[in-house]
Formats: sequence, structure tokens, C-alpha cells
Amino acid sequence: MNLYGYIPESVNEGTGLRAVLFISGCRHACPGCFSPDSWSFRAGEPFTEERQQQILHEVTTHPLLDGVTLCGGDPFFSAAECTSWVRQLRAARPDLTVWAYTGFEYEELITDPARAELARLCDVIIDGRYVEAERDVSLPFRGSRNQRLIDVSATLATRTIVTMQLSML
Repeated sequence: MNLYGYIPESVNEGTGLRAVLFISGCRHACPGCFSPDSWSFRAGEPFTEERQQQILHEVTTHPLLDGVTLCGGDPFFSAAECTSWVRQLRAARPDLTVWAYTGFEYEELITDPARAELARLCDVIIDGRYVEAERDVSLPFRGSRNQRLIDVSATLATRTIVTMQLSML
């Protein structure tokens, strides 16, 4: 797995102050994607064990972070590798929230064991392919109207998709 980019502090990819990891690789190829260079699974740098531990240390020792966001590419194309890293993060800092962006719809994620495992570790999943015809820059944390902000714990508890409301943000 490769890491396309890393932002130690951001307020754009979820609520609060977040560290953001951009995971290389995406096969959705959404027209109008803001980061087509991240589609290649070879883009960026190898996410070696050393680099994983370095970022994990930075994130877990940062007293002001509210969480971590996985972006891409699409992290769910590298679900098993991301799951391992997120498990370490959860063990070290269970207070941090985990958000993830994906072009898959939630219903697709839960049919694949590796992707479902990563999904269960997330607090919020922004799902759905970017649709240029539905672009709406006024929406918080997403680019097109078809994309949903899934509240994962509520969705798991009710066994029906629960989206976050603006008042929840």
C-alpha cells in the first residue's frame, strides 16, 4: 500500500482538527475527481511499517487532534492494510474519531469482509462516487449531493442507514 499524502492538521475533512491520510489507489475514476493523480496504486510513497509508526506516533501524541480521516484514492481498495493501522490507532487513542471517504456505497462495503471490517472501525463514512452533475460546494465535507455522511455506530445499531444531520456536525 502507498501513502499519497499526509496532512498533520486539517479542518476540511471532518469535524474538528484532524490528521488526514491520503491512501493511493482508486478504480472508481470519477469524472471531475479533485485528485486523479491518487488513482494509481503506485502513487506517493510506500506506507512502510516505519512510516506507519511515525504517523501513528505523531497522531497519538498530538493533544489537539479530534480525529483522523482516511481519504484517497479510496482507502477501501486497501482495506486490510488500513484496518491494521486503524486498529493500532484505536488501541492507542480510543478518544479519536475516524472518518473515511469512499466511492463505494455503504451497502457495497458491507458485502466484502475486508471492507466491512474497516467500515466497522470508522465513526463516519462519506460514501458514494463523486458525481460532477451533482456538485455542490455548499455541502459540508462532501462534493456532490449523492454522497452521504453515514453515522456508522447508529447504522450498525439500527441495521438501517443513518445519515448525520447538520445539527450533529
